[in-house]
Amino acid sequence: MADINYDAPQSARIWNYWQGGKDNYDVDRAAGDAWIAFQPEIVSIAKESRQFLMRAVRQLTAEAGIRQFLDIGTGLPTLQNTHEVAQEVAPDSKIVYVDNDPLVLTHARALMMNTTDEGVTSCIDADYHDPESIISDARAILNFSQPIAVMFMGVLGHVAEYEDAVSITRRVMAAVPSGSYLILWENTNVTETARSAAAEYAKSGAIPYRLCSVEQVGGFFDGLELVDPGLVAINHWRADADQPGTSQPLDAAGAVGRKP
Repeated sequence: MADINYDAPQSARIWNYWQGGKDNYDVDRAAGDAWIAFQPEIVSIAKESRQFLMRAVRQLTAEAGIRQFLDIGTGLPTLQNTHEVAQEVAPDSKIVYVDNDPLVLTHARALMMNTTDEGVTSCIDADYHDPESIISDARAILNFSQPIAVMFMGVLGHVAEYEDAVSITRRVMAAVPSGSYLILWENTNVTETARSAAAEYAKSGAIPYRLCSVEQVGGFFDGLELVDPGLVAINHWRADADQPGTSQPLDAAGAVGRKP
């Protein structure tokens, strides 16, 4: 496993900073602040993205009966991680985290200590640019003859070309059986503030983040059956009436889609 790089900003640590976490360094906070200066909304997007994850995982576990989750590009743990949400509903759930950031992997392995007795929580050191390797390693843990929920939570903007990002998701979804799901969201380019923030962020030394149009986010779900309410701002996806998710739509879109 590679050593932790403290000299260059890392996306997982920047995201952790935006979410209010403590696993970040001065260089990460500087890069995060460069984005915030143009789009303060990114802090709300970061926090609402975790709420979207929690609602989607809970819905698939409780309503769709999903017991297997492949969380690709998982990032640093914060409040209510995938295995905690799923195993609270169904203790026998199996969760595989995938990342290649050494700090993320260190935390992910620590998370295995609080898995349920009935369930499985594991992690794979892999790059989502190589989905075949991820699938090969995940087969040792998950049952690919049973439905799996595949998760890409705001990470595919780090893939330089949109077509390559779509190819990654399709190659993973091709490996899972009918009845599997894709949970995915991405930052979008609807506002000038978002576009300016992404351009400035690219100068920070962090891996640039490519924004999607809303239509491009929808393109990840081609061939899948969207779960109600479809493709929406992440803070509007099944948000309860008494939660902040009923506020103005954020410049980030996501959905949950079922493989027929």
